[in-house]
Amino acid sequence: MKAMVVDEWGGPENFVLRDIEKPSVTPGHVLIRVEATSVNPIDYKIRSGGIGFAPKLPAVLHGDVAGIVAELGEGVEHLEEGDAVYACAGGFRGLGGALAEYMLADARVVARKPEDLTFREAAAVPLVSITAWLAVVDRARVSPHDYVLVHAAAGGVGHVGIQIAKNIGAHVATTVSTAEKADVASDLGADEVIYYRDESVDDYVQRLTGGRGFDVVFDTVGGETLQKSLQAVRIGGRVAGIAMRTTGSFAPVHEKDLTLSGVFMAAPLLTGNAPAMVHQRHILETLGRWNLANRFRPVVDHRHFALEDVGQAHTALESGGVLGKAVIEIGDHAGERS
Repeated sequence: MKAMVVDEWGGPENFVLRDIEKPSVTPGHVLIRVEATSVNPIDYKIRSGGIGFAPKLPAVLHGDVAGIVAELGEGVEHLEEGDAVYACAGGFRGLGGALAEYMLADARVVARKPEDLTFREAAAVPLVSITAWLAVVDRARVSPHDYVLVHAAAGGVGHVGIQIAKNIGAHVATTVSTAEKADVASDLGADEVIYYRDESVDDYVQRLTGGRGFDVVFDTVGGETLQKSLQAVRIGGRVAGIAMRTTGSFAPVHEKDLTLSGVFMAAPLLTGNAPAMVHQRHILETLGRWNLANRFRPVVDHRHFALEDVGQAHTALESGGVLGKAVIEIGDHAGERS
């Protein structure tokens, strides 16, 4: 099969198109004919090197996949050959990735694709949506009466976090940098937008909460933004983050009696945590039902990237020039719903 492979860690120019052996199906797994995959920050961080859970070289990267079940392994009962499916299933240590014509995936994390989503759209969903669900629902325990701040409305995880919080019934504010991203946030249901470059944390906390602070802050950025999240949350509030490295102080966690949670959705794949893997599939199944009920949709960047263009897609995401998710179209039916 054809695959984009990296032989050494480094820049996006290290991707090489190559013919490699197609995986053989194993018990508890499915072989997926890949139609599309999407780019996440973790993908370019692995490609760059220095990530402890990276696969061995030469490596096929990317976890998100949407495609067709080509072969079914022994013991798989919830899927059938020919099913249209999606998942975040690999691209990490010990697991093959989706930048290929076929991907072997543990069936426990694989869900049927929503009928109303194309393969291209479905490939944009898994990693960011599972991450957002774990943060908003499982860790922060957002309730209908909460006032929630979601950072980075037009980012992959942020745009899903807004939708999940709104489906729960929360009041949602979100940060943006441009009018275009503000429009995206409003279309997704955000009640308030904050131009973070133009307004200080103290100012928008005063404007939107009367100085009290937000019940929940979902931080999808990290670094300096994590410090702003700790500043924006109310006393006794909850902060959930997906990028917890910071040179700042965690003193506000103690001083404000906060609950601080970090989320890393790949942990079950790396550790073989079966209940957590099944839970991830159930999250995708729930979002599929929400999509059919017009309660959830992914935002996909307007550019179309082929398998050979993966380096360009990585460059676009790293430069901050992607609205929503950048998707790589691999199969001939990536734009189709069936």
